[in-house]
Amino acid sequence: MKKYNVGIVGATGAVGHELLKVLAERNFPIADLKLLASERSHGKKINYQGKEYTVEATTENSFAGLDLVFFAGGSASKAYAQPAVDAGAVVIDNSSTFRYDPEVPLVVPEVNPEDVRWHKGIIANPNCSTIQMVVALKPLHDAGVIKRLIVSTYQAVSGAGKEAIDELTDQVSSIVKGEEAVAKVFPYQIAFNLIPHIDKFLEEDYTKEEMKMVWETQKIMHAPDMKICATTVRVPVYRSHSESINIELEKNITPDEARALFAKAPGIIVIDDPANLKYPMPLFASDTDEVYVGRIRRDISCDKGLAFWVVADQIRKGAATNSIQIAELLIQENLL
Repeated sequence: MKKYNVGIVGATGAVGHELLKVLAERNFPIADLKLLASERSHGKKINYQGKEYTVEATTENSFAGLDLVFFAGGSASKAYAQPAVDAGAVVIDNSSTFRYDPEVPLVVPEVNPEDVRWHKGIIANPNCSTIQMVVALKPLHDAGVIKRLIVSTYQAVSGAGKEAIDELTDQVSSIVKGEEAVAKVFPYQIAFNLIPHIDKFLEEDYTKEEMKMVWETQKIMHAPDMKICATTVRVPVYRSHSESINIELEKNITPDEARALFAKAPGIIVIDDPANLKYPMPLFASDTDEVYVGRIRRDISCDKGLAFWVVADQIRKGAATNSIQIAELLIQENLL
């Protein structure tokens, strides 16, 4: 099998570490590996597959000889994605920099794999909450055409980085001790609380996180007229996002038919046995790559509606794993 020279920009962050972990697990064919980060991480050592690598500061000249570069998120994409492409690499970007660019494909391999064929050097990885949702929507949309959907998310603190994880831990410890919970990362205490606010507020009082789910879903599913309303909520869970989804279809699909469609779809595991209290939860989805679907039931408020519950690890399927699946798809299509 042909092997590739791979770079990771943001290798020292949470998504960078997860990229390395998943690359190893999936035996991605790497010939040489280059780890890049900001100037403050220059010189750090990272072990991958028994070999120690030294992290280098990212510059415009960092990409010579690389076939593929993963950008783990953040502002580096704006400065360095195009230099990487100019050096001959294909870029898979986890930031929001290119997601809404009509010249850049936004790809979830289980949903729109064909879109990798028209890339011009950069492929965008969608927002984590969008990824798990569209994986679940795809089989239903193909079978019955989704006209309208309402989604409420329950998003883990790790989506806001290591500082957010530490803040939840510190707040829980403080509250147990009877001390004041200090909020720095989030606008309010997150321990034993919910915050219905992720990212900045935009027009009509929707947050940017909510509108990401609207714009990205329409682009990925090639459904610009799909009506979508999202409410995104931060919850005191360390890892894995959950979503309550309600859809209205053009064609009626029964809950049993939906279960069968989900069960056959790639990347989905159905856990749906209410009688025995079996349903997806972040506790069990964490550190896995699948999208879990359960609580599948008829929407009793409309004629052709379904409601269901979706859970996935947002650091893996919502970021690292989806990026690597895109790279695997490029290899499969002889596009790398």
